[in-house]
Amino acid sequence: MSRRRLFGSLCALVFLVNLARIVYAPLLEPVMESFDVTAGTAGLLATLAWVGSASPRLPTGWLLTKVPRHYIILGTGTVLTVSATATAAAPTIEWLMVGALLMGSSSGMYFIAANPLVSELFPERVGRVLGIHGTAGQLAAVLAPVLVTAVLALTGTWRGVFLLIGAGAGVATVALFVIARRSEVPDAGSEDRELLVALRHQWPIVVSGIAIIGATGFVWNGVFNFYVTYLIDAKGVDANTGRTLLTVTFAAGVPAFWVSGRLADRLPNVPLMLTILGAFILCLFALTAVEGLLGVVAVSAAIGYVIHSLFPTLDRYLLASLPDHHRGSAYAVFSATMMLVQALGSWAVGLLTDAGFAFDVIFRGLAVGLIIILAVLLTLYVAGRLPRGAKPT
Repeated sequence: MSRRRLFGSLCALVFLVNLARIVYAPLLEPVMESFDVTAGTAGLLATLAWVGSASPRLPTGWLLTKVPRHYIILGTGTVLTVSATATAAAPTIEWLMVGALLMGSSSGMYFIAANPLVSELFPERVGRVLGIHGTAGQLAAVLAPVLVTAVLALTGTWRGVFLLIGAGAGVATVALFVIARRSEVPDAGSEDRELLVALRHQWPIVVSGIAIIGATGFVWNGVFNFYVTYLIDAKGVDANTGRTLLTVTFAAGVPAFWVSGRLADRLPNVPLMLTILGAFILCLFALTAVEGLLGVVAVSAAIGYVIHSLFPTLDRYLLASLPDHHRGSAYAVFSATMMLVQALGSWAVGLLTDAGFAFDVIFRGLAVGLIIILAVLLTLYVAGRLPRGAKPT
């Protein structure tokens, strides 16, 4: 029972740390108006939230060789509380960028410490609990556009969004502290003390995970952070409808996390991940081709479901395959590297739009790049050069 309470408290905190890096997507339009900045600058703002999520992952992995996981998780809640509250007072776009970097860093620290801990709380059903944990985080993505719309309607300013995040993070951190003191915390990673040793032994599965998610995440980051702007420019919808459609995209990820986490426990992970990647490419082409509101709604739901199916499947592929004495360190190296690649997506898309390229042209070009990567991965898999991961249960 104590492990279930601890897991419940982690699900509450993951909601907030994920909200901290997702919330910039529906905020780009009001921020551009408030500070009179271009799409490229706004894209950099969103990128900094993801760079912040990437940058502390490797140092956190090293820190986990010295400090228990739940101490790090409590630290992430504290960082989020302080940084979100300070961001609400941002007088300039530069201040807001620093806030995005710090808020993003809380999520990076959290996932490096919490995902291995979640897998160790219930080692007999790793995919399932990672799916539930991911669902809790995905609910933040669903509610982010709704929260932004509500705060803008009630207050006329985006600053209240950050005040709410800071207050929620403070409450969740205190609750986690109380529950952790009364709970049985697993010590499966107690022998994980050498980050470089873990990388040397586990590099094949780490590199294969980066290859599968790095480019895909880069594309997705560029798409969803500019989704509202894209729909306004290319599909002719208004800002409120655009935020609603972004909500649809993220809402489709809720059942995706739930279902794919269970499928990952039952099916070979590599074929499942490559199938998901192929489906994402098809959805991206469909997004650029579809016309009419109903068609855009359908494609928004499809692309949201497909991309969010990839995340728990990939985490299960890694965390169920890595041994206890290397899990935290190897996962930290993987996560830091792939997040840094992903983080550049929105900045790249913003720069390309500033250079005069249409969103549809950009998205189709990115889809073609993913086709090339998928072809390489399929060739390696058929040749037996990709690690197969843990066997289905």
